[in-house]
Amino acid sequence: MARLLEVLRTEQLKLNIQYRHMEESESTQNETEELKASVNAVEFIYNIAPKDLDQCLFADSLVTVSDSGRELGDFSVSVSRASYNEELCYLLHANSHGTIDDIPCGTSIIAYISRNLEILEENHHEYVKLEKHTVDRKVHIVKQDDQLVVDRIISEKEGVKAQTHTFPLSSLKGFVSEASNLMILRILAQQKTVPENMTFLSFDADTVLSTSVYRALGCKKQMIGEELVDIFGIERIVSSAKDSSGTWHCYFLPDGHLASRVQLGSPAIMKLLHMPFLLDGVEKDQIPVFEKKPLIWEEDMELYSKFLDRKEELKADYSSYIRQHPELRALLADFLQFLLLRKPHDVFSFARDFFAPFGSQSPPGKSLKDSQNFP
Repeated sequence: MARLLEVLRTEQLKLNIQYRHMEESESTQNETEELKASVNAVEFIYNIAPKDLDQCLFADSLVTVSDSGRELGDFSVSVSRASYNEELCYLLHANSHGTIDDIPCGTSIIAYISRNLEILEENHHEYVKLEKHTVDRKVHIVKQDDQLVVDRIISEKEGVKAQTHTFPLSSLKGFVSEASNLMILRILAQQKTVPENMTFLSFDADTVLSTSVYRALGCKKQMIGEELVDIFGIERIVSSAKDSSGTWHCYFLPDGHLASRVQLGSPAIMKLLHMPFLLDGVEKDQIPVFEKKPLIWEEDMELYSKFLDRKEELKADYSSYIRQHPELRALLADFLQFLLLRKPHDVFSFARDFFAPFGSQSPPGKSLKDSQNFP
């Protein structure tokens, strides 16, 4: 009997634990389903005019410094017009590279953003080079029909972890990615105000759907070069399901140029050291003077970082183009197969004859089959 009671108590305990887990799981699921952007945030995105976005077409370049003022790295953001699947959009490229606590680290974002700030495609790459291994995190976001597909790859010492999540676009009303966040900040800075209750949907550091809240920090003054200028601050808080929330304070010049950026709790701050040459659309009188010095770009951290960023940008652009034109792979495969089968002496003439029929305005002449090199 005692043994039976013990078994019953054990089974009851297991049932209680399972019940609590089911309740917690259901509670978490309900909390996720209840995540919504605020009405003010959705209306803000809806009311963004094309001229607001066109005023974001410029580049920012800041220097990352420690609390003691030691230079640690650089941070840059640029926005330009682009085309994606024949749709007019904006191309945003942001990168941050440096060494914090003697540990090299960096972040790179390349994204195509629609005119209503929807993400068409975004690549987000982060790395931290530890003493014996490198932690590498890549997130690829792409809009496919009525869904947002998110691929996440994390490379650590233990191995590589890959995850794929899909989100119906109907559930992402008011969603803001890291790339579109940078454009929203520029627009808010130019308007010099942040509406009340600005809560968007966002991804946290683990690519879990969460919320991000924007709040005005008011105005203050900052020395930039030899000038004391007024800057406007915006706070962004991204909630997290597991860790503590991430908070960023960004301050901007009146035209939207970034003056400083810091993540609370970080030992580094990004600061603008020199006034931009263009301010409110008027070119400044000062003429930049560049000191001549021998260029060994492989040893220059800034140039080498830009080289790597440009390399990743081109790879992403080329990969995107190939995905948009699957006929390219088929065409090149046919050409290479035909070339290896025929093995002509004059490869250039063979290529000319092979691709001639694809030219809509090519002059009439011998076709590939009529070439005397082939029976």
